[in-house]
Amino acid sequence: MDQSTTRRYDISGQSVFKDDRKQAYLNPEGADRPLKSPIPACVLDSARRYRLGRLRSKMEEHCSALLLYDPVNIRYAFDSSNMSIWTMHNAARYALILADGPAILFEFEGAEHLNQGLPGIDEIRPAKSWIFFTAGDLVETRLSEWADDVSDIVKRQGRNRRLAVDKLEPAGAFALQNRGLQLVDGQELAERARSIKSPDEIELMRWTIRVCEAGMARMYEVSEPGRTEREIWAELHFENARSGGEWLETKLLTAGARTNPWYQECSDYVIRRGEMIAFDTDMIGPYGYCADLSRSWTCGHVAMSAKQRELYSAAREQIEHNLGLLKPGLSFAEFNERSWRIPDRYLPYRYTLALHGTGMADEWPGVFLHPDFDRNCSGMIEQNMVLNVESLIAEEGSESIKLETQVLITPTGAERLDTFPWEDP
Repeated sequence: MDQSTTRRYDISGQSVFKDDRKQAYLNPEGADRPLKSPIPACVLDSARRYRLGRLRSKMEEHCSALLLYDPVNIRYAFDSSNMSIWTMHNAARYALILADGPAILFEFEGAEHLNQGLPGIDEIRPAKSWIFFTAGDLVETRLSEWADDVSDIVKRQGRNRRLAVDKLEPAGAFALQNRGLQLVDGQELAERARSIKSPDEIELMRWTIRVCEAGMARMYEVSEPGRTEREIWAELHFENARSGGEWLETKLLTAGARTNPWYQECSDYVIRRGEMIAFDTDMIGPYGYCADLSRSWTCGHVAMSAKQRELYSAAREQIEHNLGLLKPGLSFAEFNERSWRIPDRYLPYRYTLALHGTGMADEWPGVFLHPDFDRNCSGMIEQNMVLNVESLIAEEGSESIKLETQVLITPTGAERLDTFPWEDP
């Protein structure tokens, strides 16, 4: 893809970017080249050690072994990545970490070499898969072999028979219980471990956000009349993929009337000048970290209408108000009591979350918007959490404005990790 796909040119042939503030997010070596990570290897190695240590520290409180099937948790534990999307719905690889013993990766057969050089893995074994896709009428036999293997390791090397598990089909859970293991919730253990970030993790996350914002700059530049929603969304995929990223969790880019109600997925709708384009990146980028950013702007970058300005200003007000509340030691209930109150006319179209955690994906905690807070969990904002502050503003018959920023909780408040400019309504 050459530069003409991301820049327009005046009659003299000179490149003209539509907003110099946003041009800065493209690769300074040229938009036709991928960004190159400046992260030294020592930062990644330090983050790997920290993450595995976080899991082991949580295991001390709950169990003698941890069985992981969720590919995001496996990536967190070992930095091991192999067919992550496929293994989200095909349980074909897993990890078993012993509190007082080795950390074992059970890898998809033939892919063991993908884990060379990963320091947290003590042993690699071939996975024993019992999914129906490959086992068919042999599921029962293969399930028994798998359960014998896992239970034998835990019984021989664990201090007790408490096994934490993040994701497991009912048949697997029953098989392990029948072999004398006591199963506890491994997803809670993993998410609580993941919720507190090290400085090295933040450095890795900053790079993912840098890549995401380069993709957003590409999206901004091609947001012209006649483009489809999918064409604009593809620019983010392109930048993420060529810069070493992973995937996009959603397809949340819409325009005009299709922005309301929210959660419609991008389509072949051809966008018209002046229509609002709104999106949520949900991007799993380089090093497996998430950049979850939302922006809204007009097609053709024309001045907003009076209604668009009203909605955009309300969304900014919500973001800035709630952002200013964040600090360590603030309980979710206290945040809710002080949070921005969404006007009644916007209530039917609200985004139910005011805040959520972010790491290698959207994660715990989730803090509901004030009208929905009666179903919120208890908890407290802690230093070194990364939280996303959300806003979705719309009313009957209007377009939606979607804004979101990603912040690090510091000793004194919140530091924004993203810097891509807001619009000037």
